Amino acid sequence: MKRISIVGGGPGGLMTAYLLQKLANSPISITLFESTGRLGGKVCTLRFQARPARYEAGAAELYDYSLIGDDPLKELVEELGLPINFIGGSSVVLDQKIISNIDDVRAHLGVEACEALLSFDRAAKDSVSPFEYYMCGQEEPLAAPRPASRFDALLGTIRQSAARRYVETLIHSDLATEPERTSVEYGAHNYVMNDPRYMRLYCVEGGNERLTQELARRVSATVRLNHVVTEIGRGDDGKLRVAHRHQGVVREDSFDLVVLALPNNYLPHIDFRGGRLAAAMRAHHAQYDHPAHYLRISALFERPSWRAKLEESFFMLDRFGGCCVYDESARDPETPFGVLGWLVGGQPALEMSDLDDAALIEAALKSLPGALAEGGLRFVEGRVHRWPAAVNAIPGGLVPRAQSRRHQPEPAEHPDLFVVGDYLYDSTLNGVLDSAEYVAGWLASQMINV
Repeated sequence: MKRISIVGGGPGGLMTAYLLQKLANSPISITLFESTGRLGGKVCTLRFQARPARYEAGAAELYDYSLIGDDPLKELVEELGLPINFIGGSSVVLDQKIISNIDDVRAHLGVEACEALLSFDRAAKDSVSPFEYYMCGQEEPLAAPRPASRFDALLGTIRQSAARRYVETLIHSDLATEPERTSVEYGAHNYVMNDPRYMRLYCVEGGNERLTQELARRVSATVRLNHVVTEIGRGDDGKLRVAHRHQGVVREDSFDLVVLALPNNYLPHIDFRGGRLAAAMRAHHAQYDHPAHYLRISALFERPSWRAKLEESFFMLDRFGGCCVYDESARDPETPFGVLGWLVGGQPALEMSDLDDAALIEAALKSLPGALAEGGLRFVEGRVHRWPAAVNAIPGGLVPRAQSRRHQPEPAEHPDLFVVGDYLYDSTLNGVLDSAEYVAGWLASQMINV
């Protein structure tokens, strides 16, 4: 029986364990280490205390690519028996004006801005087709990669200031970073994704955390919560040793295979024994060391009075560098209450995280345009959740690696150590499943009982 350690109880670790169980045709024993007291990672659905209303404190949505090709995440959601609701929004609020379509752009920003925006839209969509967007991260990199350029260079082609500001507001929270800190490809992809021909957005009915809860329920593993993995290295028996700390006590266990399903920024906190492995893991971390940041501010109201002016699942707002505001209560049609969730990204999210919760909630409430606050928003309760360095500003790194190299940092002397993460693909739940599928399939092929 192969003994497998999965370090990280977020979606990547749970998906890897679930897929391994399905694919392996010989007995396996899985031990899952999670440093916190819960499984699920940044997939986190919570409730307010004052009223029985839900909100997403972490991952807000899932991507639907089924109109273009196979969609493993949607297939997994269906396999787990989870119903879904499609969500969408097209409005951008600039200077208190709600801009929902190209006619609004012309009316509020002017003819020149409208023409500049249409020109940029054509150029962006000419640069990446829906199929190319769908295949991003899946294809092996070119032998001679193109020189990397940053997204601000592409935005610089929008000479009309109002049009450029519109685009920057539209996509800033998707990037979770500043245009000069991400690649032109990633920036363009986050722009075209607003077109339903590229993909659609959906959420799990009853909360996105139902996805990880169902995975955890179906995984047969020894789950060790509040266990912090501190060291990994080769033992005298030739197997990988995993040192972990729980309630101040450190112990080690041996495993045939180890999968690190952790955010890239957590890897430096583990001591990798041996010069070759330590150097390889430093290089792996450096390859993907482009941290991007999120801040979630959620507010509960007695009723969703803003729907008289704007009835969408979310809209973009020209505050905090450009943020997305979700109508969280639209995910639960049965609730009479209203819930708005501000998703702040990039440098503003990092800087604002130093403020206390009360100040952040007050700032969010004051950011709403007057048109959406008409009739009086009866505020009840607010919550704040900070996600510094939770995603990657340049998924895959400046120069993408082959998929095998991404997932096996040191294949020569440590072919039994693997990594899984959304930062290897596109910083989404779809991306982490792509990564988990690759590693689970690889491991299962090595364990075929012939």
